[in-house]
Amino acid sequence: MWDTPRVNDDEVLERVTLPDGKVMVLTRWDKHIAISVDGRSLMSSHEHGSEDELGRVVADRLIGIAAPRVLIGGLGLGYTLRAALDRLPATAKVVVAELVPAVVRWNKGVHGKLAGKPLADPRVRVIVDDVGRVIAKRAKYDAILLDVDNGPDALTHDDNARLYKRAGLTRARSALRAGGLLAVWSAFPSRTFTIWLKEVGFTVEQLRATPTTPGGPRYYIWLARKR
Repeated sequence: MWDTPRVNDDEVLERVTLPDGKVMVLTRWDKHIAISVDGRSLMSSHEHGSEDELGRVVADRLIGIAAPRVLIGGLGLGYTLRAALDRLPATAKVVVAELVPAVVRWNKGVHGKLAGKPLADPRVRVIVDDVGRVIAKRAKYDAILLDVDNGPDALTHDDNARLYKRAGLTRARSALRAGGLLAVWSAFPSRTFTIWLKEVGFTVEQLRATPTTPGGPRYYIWLARKR
């Protein structure tokens, strides 16, 4: 996820080379940590209001479902997962698909306390895999959250593009139960993406997330309901 760029003297905690050759870096400044790829900031513990909102808004729309089943694509620093868990019932089951093993390790380790250690919740199961492959298995979910990269128009990992094209959206729709919800986070609006969602069989609502700090960045959340 998109975040404010940091200065170059942040403390580097770890570097990880991704399958496409790009480098993911975990850094720390003051009491905060951040994740970037090839110098492009994705997420931080300093600015996570939109991740919180994504988790909350989806969980709130699942109220009334006795045992909701949720798939989250992208673990990040765990804030989306934490916000969803805080509102989902004890009967919920949440699958998290995270492509990078190091990200899972960071969340299971000392950095997991920043989001309240959501991976320790017994409702959660983590799969180290591409969320597109998990979706293609067509297990049925009440909601799928794509908290992957910076959204349809701001990718740091080229392979993520297929999640947001018509074919990927069609697969996501097939993996949802009747009336299921596809929620997508993005750093930018995209009229084309909204059109594609409607074309493959969703009714679409777009929200603009509230900034964590006054004057901070505002992000976008699509809520697409399976027709």
